[in-house]
Amino acid sequence: MTAGIQTAEALVRGQLDAYNARDLETFVSFFDDDIEAFLMPSQLLYQGKDELRHRHAVRFQEPDLYAALLHRRVIGDFVIDQEAVTRNFPEGRGQFDVAATYQIENGKIRRMWYVMGTPRIEAGEG
Repeated sequence: MTAGIQTAEALVRGQLDAYNARDLETFVSFFDDDIEAFLMPSQLLYQGKDELRHRHAVRFQEPDLYAALLHRRVIGDFVIDQEAVTRNFPEGRGQFDVAATYQIENGKIRRMWYVMGTPRIEAGEG
């Protein structure tokens, strides 16, 4: 069953809003219990809500965490986002580019594939 453009887009928009608010439980609520996340094309990063929750509980502690949406495309049950993500790395604050593809099944995000660019660490103050 096709999720529909509004539903698919709304799910991905909702999870991105929760990510940027660092609202872990709302973020997790958008995902299927058996969520699978991959580095493109097929390297499994994590599987299941427990791993998703654990991984993001740590990430949501970063003070500068933010994913800026640059472009979104909806094609049936797939949503493709281009984002610029700011994170706090051991080397300092930085940004990297991400292309994320989300597959929607039964009203939840079921699978994700990521292509991630190389982090660009900001120059220190001085």
